[in-house]
Amino acid sequence: MTSQSAIEVLAIPDAGTYRIDSELSNVTYSSRHMFGLGKVHAGFRLVSGLLEVGLSLGESKASATIDAASFSSNSAKRDADVKGASLLDVARYPRIGFTSTDVRTDGRGTMLAGIVAMHGVETPVEVAVVSWEAPTSDKLHVLARATHLDRHAFGITGSRGLVGRYFDLAFDVVAVRAES
Repeated sequence: MTSQSAIEVLAIPDAGTYRIDSELSNVTYSSRHMFGLGKVHAGFRLVSGLLEVGLSLGESKASATIDAASFSSNSAKRDADVKGASLLDVARYPRIGFTSTDVRTDGRGTMLAGIVAMHGVETPVEVAVVSWEAPTSDKLHVLARATHLDRHAFGITGSRGLVGRYFDLAFDVVAVRAES
């Protein structure tokens, strides 16, 4: 006997444009460091973004901007190292941007394909939408994850061994309907 896991298809919220509320939204970062022996958890601040919900899933779009200098892991030395020239180089690359190119449902669930612009490089990524709900008619709450992102794909190759090559991002986004 074989079992199949059910893929939850998320209901589409009311069509419209929603602005990300930067005060209520956040991005969390997790990775390994010290040759994979330790875990690092940190956060970034979302500066801005739009969720454009279409009448169908395929007509929907998303964009977001993260403040690279907002990286915070509760370790001042680590934060300074990560923000420094050998890693994020926030003096030269102060923003991390995301623009969707496709929204679809496949065997993994609802997926948001797009381009991340980070450290002067644009790289395709896929973000799994874990849930979205509309607690009110003018607000959306979205949880999403991008896993196993490769920092080398973004040209960030410093601190080999000391800083993990792969990282995960989790998005907890609250967006409010934009005024027409």
